[in-house]
Amino acid sequence: MGKRYDIDQLDQIILSALIKNARRPFLEIAREHNISGAAVHQRVKKMEEAGIITGARLLVKPHTLGLGVCAFVGVHLDKPKHYPSTVEAIKNIPEVVECHFVTGDYTLLLKLFCRDHEHLMNVLLNTLRNLPSITKTETLISLDQVFERQVWVKDRETKDSKRKDSKRKA
Repeated sequence: MGKRYDIDQLDQIILSALIKNARRPFLEIAREHNISGAAVHQRVKKMEEAGIITGARLLVKPHTLGLGVCAFVGVHLDKPKHYPSTVEAIKNIPEVVECHFVTGDYTLLLKLFCRDHEHLMNVLLNTLRNLPSITKTETLISLDQVFERQVWVKDRETKDSKRKDSKRKA
């Protein structure tokens, strides 16, 4: 990760546009906001160097590939020291698309996509539960994904907006 970089309103506009469509040409964003294409390019580069932007992704709808079951699995580990090796083993399970270290009743919370319930059961019984450090799992099956989105960037308080607010109050 690079040096600290505080985003301003223009960065927010650029991020918002790229979150909606990562393939959107910089020049199109620039024209829409009356700035140069080079300015957009430079700001994106700075945000990449600062670790704010870590790449662009192609989003694939799992059901279009025959992955009709989405499940969340809470995982209990026997000992905290097994966390790193368990995470490494879970990385090798292709059905697991997210893994979070969480507070609460579980150590890890996983998100999986499977073809059907039989496929899910196979992953749970013959893959996850075979990892020696996993003592217990609890599975929640998603019936419908209501919405999905990236983090928001609009209305984020920036240094510039803080300065403007403090000047107005003075």
